[in-house]
Amino acid sequence: MNDTSRIKHTSLAARVMPAGQAASLIHDGMVVGASGFTRSGDSKAVLAAFAQKAENDHTRITLMTGASLGQGTDGALATAGAIAMRLPFQSDPVMRTIINEGKLAYIDENLSETAAHIRNGFLPPIDIAIVEAASVEADGSIVPTTSVGNSAIFVQQARQVIVEINQAVPVEIQGIHDVFLPEDPTGRAILPITDVWQRIGQDVITCDPQKIAAIVFTNQKDSPAETTSGNAAAEAIAGHLLQFFNREIAVGRLTPALRPIQAGIGKIADAVLGGLAQGDFQHLTMYSEVLQDSTFQLMDSGKMDFASGSSMTLSTECYQRVFADFENYRHKIVLRPQDITNAAEVIQRLGIIAINTALECDIYGNVNSSHIAGSQIVNGIGGSADFAQNSYLSIFVTESVTKGGKISRIVPMVTHVDHSEHDVDVIVTEQGLADLRGLSPRQKAETILEHCVHPDYHEELSGYFERACRRGGHTPHLLEEAFRLHTSLAETGSMKTPLLASI
Repeated sequence: MNDTSRIKHTSLAARVMPAGQAASLIHDGMVVGASGFTRSGDSKAVLAAFAQKAENDHTRITLMTGASLGQGTDGALATAGAIAMRLPFQSDPVMRTIINEGKLAYIDENLSETAAHIRNGFLPPIDIAIVEAASVEADGSIVPTTSVGNSAIFVQQARQVIVEINQAVPVEIQGIHDVFLPEDPTGRAILPITDVWQRIGQDVITCDPQKIAAIVFTNQKDSPAETTSGNAAAEAIAGHLLQFFNREIAVGRLTPALRPIQAGIGKIADAVLGGLAQGDFQHLTMYSEVLQDSTFQLMDSGKMDFASGSSMTLSTECYQRVFADFENYRHKIVLRPQDITNAAEVIQRLGIIAINTALECDIYGNVNSSHIAGSQIVNGIGGSADFAQNSYLSIFVTESVTKGGKISRIVPMVTHVDHSEHDVDVIVTEQGLADLRGLSPRQKAETILEHCVHPDYHEELSGYFERACRRGGHTPHLLEEAFRLHTSLAETGSMKTPLLASI
């Protein structure tokens, strides 16, 4: 049964329709902005119906979102050939394959930039916004669900809006959102956020009711996040990082409250946050993109006072626990648009400790977070650069090896640079932690080699560095050898072949 009491603008009840009928409003060549940030608060019905429609009529659109979608939606759309252009982030393995085959254009950009690019006309105008909601207010305003992402700019800019009212989300979620749309760049006022809990906007997305062309009811929870239990490497990384924080406290650079924390999505970053519950920390706060299981674990342990993000991406168990006792959490969290959560101005002012995941790092501290072998996109840069470039501490975490040890995450030279050494303060693997602050390139290499490299690759990487230093240079490299580990992987399926033996 559809709960029409969730539509408080009574005349809009006449625009309730099935998902397939709403999807018929989307025509070939349109630009669609859809809610969703890291599998939460995304379209559960209309985009899926559009994928089915596109299989038959070969309709293709440009699709913008906040970040990745759940429910396998990106994969279904890609398989149907429904997407001509996708941005700014995705994480679906099917869509990833089609992107890497060159059959789908993909713009991978910093998550802070999409709203500004739309507002400034760098991207094409939005025809239709599809936004998941808990309810629609009497003035047409939309109450978001578990994410805000880019939904506000999509609704503001779109000619038409399709609202998906998700009855699986309690109406009591209203009040946790802080929706603020910045002004145009010229003469823009400051973003007056000086504490993570400070609100500067509204708890709804303003929308002209005349723009709402369709309302579709759904009753489906977000796709669950993966859990981190039993990941020994992640637990070791967390241990090294906690020791580092304790040393920073001991010398007076941090307090037991640390500074506001940002953590990228993923098992390792989530495990690191979970490890904070084991330390002597108190009154922690978070200013991040995604609130994960560990955020609520820290609240439950009494370690974290407040968390600001753009979405909640939770495991099934945590999702059920949070919404079963939502009154206990609602005054401890706020969800904002991603151009606010990722705003350089605010990140710098709050002095964020940023913890993000690396795909590979090189011996000088450059980080690749998006491409395998320099060419194959995995997910994208996301918001990691927004935080790495502007935070008080920029930390990257990764396992030292993967694929059963066949691949070293520490290499002579990264095949794709998302974060240059200038934006990386600390690198942590399960082997140890390299504090790169105040070091020259050669000193950084020595520190990374000593602390972060897996023993199976230490001799090869050390040998490379020694020979490069003999040749000379401020950042010594042997260009003819810099990617030989990657070449070995492509040829043999492993980097372990002793290619870098001493000359």
